[in-house]
Amino acid sequence: MSLRNIQAIVLASLKDMDGVPVWQGFPTAHQDRIDPFLLLHHLQMKVPAYVSPRHAGVPPHPHRGFSPVTFVYKGGVHHRDSRGNNNTVYEGGTQWLNAGMGIIHSERPPADIQEIGGEQEMIQLWVNVPIAHKMDQPSYFSLDADATPTVKTEDGLATIRVVSGDILGTKGAIPTVTPVNTAMISAKAGAKLAWDFPRDHQAFLYILDGALKFTSGEEVGPWNTVVFKQDGEGIQFEVSRDASLFFASGLPIHEKVVAHGPYVMHTETAILEAMRDFQVGKMGILIEE
Repeated sequence: MSLRNIQAIVLASLKDMDGVPVWQGFPTAHQDRIDPFLLLHHLQMKVPAYVSPRHAGVPPHPHRGFSPVTFVYKGGVHHRDSRGNNNTVYEGGTQWLNAGMGIIHSERPPADIQEIGGEQEMIQLWVNVPIAHKMDQPSYFSLDADATPTVKTEDGLATIRVVSGDILGTKGAIPTVTPVNTAMISAKAGAKLAWDFPRDHQAFLYILDGALKFTSGEEVGPWNTVVFKQDGEGIQFEVSRDASLFFASGLPIHEKVVAHGPYVMHTETAILEAMRDFQVGKMGILIEE
């Protein structure tokens, strides 16, 4: 397996999302989108005990034209949407929403968030879909930690939860519109990890916590996105401090992207149509109980 070289190491920028601080891995001033991946947010917060979970998190909002995906590292998320889905996913789980032609959803802390420690840590990844699928019917997939296919290294120092695609011969449980590999990784110091994936994929590794050392000598700490060149079939690194990681690779779509807020389409006209369709109720209605 020929190893990929590092193209960039990008420190996330801290953003205010309606009063909620999040680390934005990309895009930033120094890193554009990584086709087919549009955006990465890393949320770390403590839900105040005096705030009801019903009023915390993200209230109902629309999406069209891509897949917003949430990977839960701590706490949980209660998802409800205008297609009738109502589900809670906890630590180690994933919720994968294909917004398609349009859907309204909310993402709140679970009702028992204080009983499980009150902490929230999640990655939200926006995955683009081809123009031909932007107006598909919406779909929702949830995956609990126990149902997530998992690989453990022989030394027992690392665990890789494969959500989608194929990593180390283990296939993820969530289907994707285009080829996309995603994994949540926890590893102890001293773990040595390596895996391959298609040469035509774009790939990155985001470090939530801990530190890694690559064969080229770079040592990388938290809140950094390591973007790889398309010059090999795999990656390899050693964990120098206990780490929580997120990995993704995907086949580039190579199509025009026009994004505005919660909509990702291919023309300005399509964005205006999305805004109009939301206003007139074509994306449905979500009334939270």
